[in-house]
Amino acid sequence: MGIISWIVFGLIAGILAKWIMPGKDGGGFIITVILGIIGAVVGGWISTFFGYGKVDGFNVGSFVVAVIGALVVLFIYRKIKA
Repeated sequence: MGIISWIVFGLIAGILAKWIMPGKDGGGFIITVILGIIGAVVGGWISTFFGYGKVDGFNVGSFVVAVIGALVVLFIYRKIKA
């Protein structure tokens, strides 16, 4: 996938993660996009580490993994920032 696709994918994952785990976070939209993209990468790494398989393309499995990764990154971000 291209970089624009990953940005859009991360944005959607970040917004959904923020919706699932609401709270006050500084940075607004930009931080949501960055955390979503990092979360997608972290989610992909975690899924391959535990043997889920290769994460590629826009599909439900990749999206779930990206959202879970974004939730993990958002949780860590909040713990570090607090």
